[in-house]
Amino acid sequence: MTYRNLSSCLIDLERNGHLIRIDTEVDARLELAAIQRRAFRAKAPAMLFTRVKGCRFPMVANLYGTRDRIRFIFRDTLRAVEGIFRLKIDPFDLFRHPQRYLGVPRSLWGMMPRTVRRGPVLECRTTVRELPQLVSWPMDGGGYVTLPQVYTESPDRPGFMHSNMGMYRVQLTGDHYEPDREVGLHYQIHRGIGYHHAEALRRGEPLRVNIFVGGPPAMTVAAVMPLPEGIAEVLFAGALGGFRIPMIRRAGGLPILAEADFCISGTIAPHQKPEGPFGDHLGYYSLAHDFPVLRVDAVHHRRDAVWPFTTVGRPPQEDTVFGEFIHELTAALVPQVFAGVHEVHAVDAAGVHPLLLAVGSERYVPYAGERQPQELITCGMALLGNTQTSLSKYVIIGAREDDHDLSAHDIPAFFTHMLERTDFSRDLHFITRTTIDTLDYTGISLNQGSKVVWAAAGSRRRDLADTLPETLTLPDGFGSPRLFHKGIVVLRGPRHTARRDEHDPAMERLAQSLDDVRGLSGVPLFVVVDDADFTAADWDNFLWVTFTRSDPATDLYGVGASTHCKHWGCRGPLIVDARLKSFHAPALETDPEVERRVDALAAPGGPLHGYL
Repeated sequence: MTYRNLSSCLIDLERNGHLIRIDTEVDARLELAAIQRRAFRAKAPAMLFTRVKGCRFPMVANLYGTRDRIRFIFRDTLRAVEGIFRLKIDPFDLFRHPQRYLGVPRSLWGMMPRTVRRGPVLECRTTVRELPQLVSWPMDGGGYVTLPQVYTESPDRPGFMHSNMGMYRVQLTGDHYEPDREVGLHYQIHRGIGYHHAEALRRGEPLRVNIFVGGPPAMTVAAVMPLPEGIAEVLFAGALGGFRIPMIRRAGGLPILAEADFCISGTIAPHQKPEGPFGDHLGYYSLAHDFPVLRVDAVHHRRDAVWPFTTVGRPPQEDTVFGEFIHELTAALVPQVFAGVHEVHAVDAAGVHPLLLAVGSERYVPYAGERQPQELITCGMALLGNTQTSLSKYVIIGAREDDHDLSAHDIPAFFTHMLERTDFSRDLHFITRTTIDTLDYTGISLNQGSKVVWAAAGSRRRDLADTLPETLTLPDGFGSPRLFHKGIVVLRGPRHTARRDEHDPAMERLAQSLDDVRGLSGVPLFVVVDDADFTAADWDNFLWVTFTRSDPATDLYGVGASTHCKHWGCRGPLIVDARLKSFHAPALETDPEVERRVDALAAPGGPLHGYL
């Protein structure tokens, strides 16, 4: 079944047990977000809230909360979309297995949007303040749209073929915005809307923007799809939806999604205003920074409009399922996009962009007596130079030739493989003073920090210890060492007090102290944290703390470290400073009173009992 709008999807989900209605009044400020996060963790059905405090529009949560539900929503088109990707890899498979591709022609036909003169979205008008004002975390700066489809077209080449649609966060209300006249538009670096904005600025024209909320589920998924530059998201939506997406084309304006539930139309103003704070998907707040402002011309909605929403925070959250679904569709394309790379894993537990694990080939000098990373370094640099993998901070890549069973998705085994083979005097390759993810506060400024490619190839160099070395001693201020995993020591460090963009003398003191300790060859990685017990509790905690709280150039130290011809390395263990820094954004914490209210809703006799 294909869903041409959100309401048909909700009706079908409810009919098939994938959605429940909640008629109890709930609050869009913090309460709904707390419910949604619990619903996701419990793998609960989607939830339609029919009575939202102070708002006349119903809201729906957890719509994409499980992979099974996403596959159910796209059950009639998914095989055809998978066939399109498979044909890109091997066009001749069509002749070998024609039965696999029966739905492909229809999907290809559905890719081009259909221009119409009217649609349900234009039935009614409202104002920004009357829209649902979702506040997900206590320090959020206002109400936000969390599942937006932000649509723009190239000013130089207007039309669907050169359009962009992304899920860029939208702040509806806040102290800095004129009520009903302005909304904040936060888009990060390496986003397609930025190219359109640059064209508009060069031409001296305002950039027109339409923000759709709701509508065909295929449009929501397309908005988060990391498509190559030059492939319009609205085309992919047509293939995934199984029909030509109807778009209303009006003279002098951008196309409007005919079946959207809501549409905010406007132009980007020539000035910026502070946007934020916002509790983001790394598990910390994005603080207030100047971002573009959208001058609102109109807010339209259909008569039966429903406002879909999600919340983000420390992974896993609902956006984790989006990532898994995208990986499922595109994993086979990786070798096509990155020559020599067999598998990539943007690690969700580490916030996606901070950590990318990869398996590549090492074939440059097959006759060498001692194999070392060469092709792997090329692969790592390619990953940092293309598509969304270019936002990665740590790229850790191993060679398939060393272990044909090596998988970037088996994280414990992958780290064991790397630590057994790495020569830290040779195998770390830094890029400093470069662009990093806008949401990452570990760098030297907003959008600026460092990256590292850690590549290892060849035979095993060491046996990893499975107990703490008896000889381990630590300087004052450091303690509570834990052997988290074979070869990995987690320990508590003193509170960070250094300034941004400088090394910490306390960490250098630790490295010097460890240089005097014998028997550390089996523990090549030390991670210094604020809470050793929390970090060492499980892999999710370890990955989140280690890679969201460190900048490679600033926060990597080493025993016996040296720099030779601008190449940094160390002959002893590598040390990662993964403490919260004095300049980091605060981590997300829930409101205890709100959590108690949700507890009551989930208690026996409550409307959410049995679901949360």
